[in-house]
Amino acid sequence: MKFLDLARVTIRSGGGGSGCVSFRREKYIEYGGPDGGDGGRGGDVWAEAVDGLNTLIDFRYQQHFFAKNGQPGMGQQRTGKDGDDIILRVPVGTEVLDEDEETVIADLTHVGDRVLLAKGGNGGFGNLHFKSSTNQAPRRSNPGQPQIERELWLRLKLIADAGLLGLPNAGKSTFLAATSNARPKIADYPFTTLHPNLGVVGVDEVEFVMADIPGLIEGAHEGRGIGDRFLSHVERCSVLLHLIDGTSETVAEDYRTIIHELEAYGGELAEKPRITALNKIDALDDEEREERQTALEEVAGPVMMMSGVSREGLIDVLRAVRGQIDADKLRRKEEVEEPRPWRP
Repeated sequence: MKFLDLARVTIRSGGGGSGCVSFRREKYIEYGGPDGGDGGRGGDVWAEAVDGLNTLIDFRYQQHFFAKNGQPGMGQQRTGKDGDDIILRVPVGTEVLDEDEETVIADLTHVGDRVLLAKGGNGGFGNLHFKSSTNQAPRRSNPGQPQIERELWLRLKLIADAGLLGLPNAGKSTFLAATSNARPKIADYPFTTLHPNLGVVGVDEVEFVMADIPGLIEGAHEGRGIGDRFLSHVERCSVLLHLIDGTSETVAEDYRTIIHELEAYGGELAEKPRITALNKIDALDDEEREERQTALEEVAGPVMMMSGVSREGLIDVLRAVRGQIDADKLRRKEEVEEPRPWRP
């Protein structure tokens, strides 16, 4: 399953059916009169957030969504059938943008959220609708309202409580794998992570969702490397965990690089609460640990020490992240009863 977080779609609502001009003429029936029915209503186009999706990959293979038109009215006072609606099922956290890719039409952040993207046209009146005491044989009807066609963008922002930041190979994926059941790809070359990963992290009987995004490099806001387009997936997070590679000789410069990219990205991301952690301390001796920590604290303030491989300091970092997340977003761990031995 490929990860896709931006897709362009063409939608079109159904047009209303035309009204019918008809008269009742039957043998041995003395009085006839108009009996043309109204046209059916065109189908609507909706977007709905559903559970079980975490990518917009379905919209790579189908970009056009057209609702059905309403059927025309018929004689014997029969109304045309309404057109069927079309529902675009999208992951939770999807934004619907106008054609300019800037105007936000809707933000679907909860399962079951729905938004009407294009309303179907009403059906036209048949000549039965125009019957009156002074016009007993009307020969007019209305056409149905026309369909509406739009070009829209769907942009996915993953829903997570905490986000991981850092340069490539800072140990973000290793940290996520060590603290959750997520199994991201881990290797010793830059940009091993090519798309965001989510993991449910548990500490002290509570759980929260953590997002791991591809690493940033200097100039990412200008499109270097993978760029900064994946930063949108941590915009909704309550706290950011900034991991610094402890084996790097320039930990202070590494920190400044990420902070500069956050500020260049704009928005409220640079103002979010951040926790800075020096990672991979299992590869350092005591003297190197103190040297790197001192250099980093001069530019970043308080720094926590941890290792995703040896799990040293891991629980303390998780508790610090948990403390920055609102209590209503934390979920209690479900207690699983151990199976009792079978007894006849």
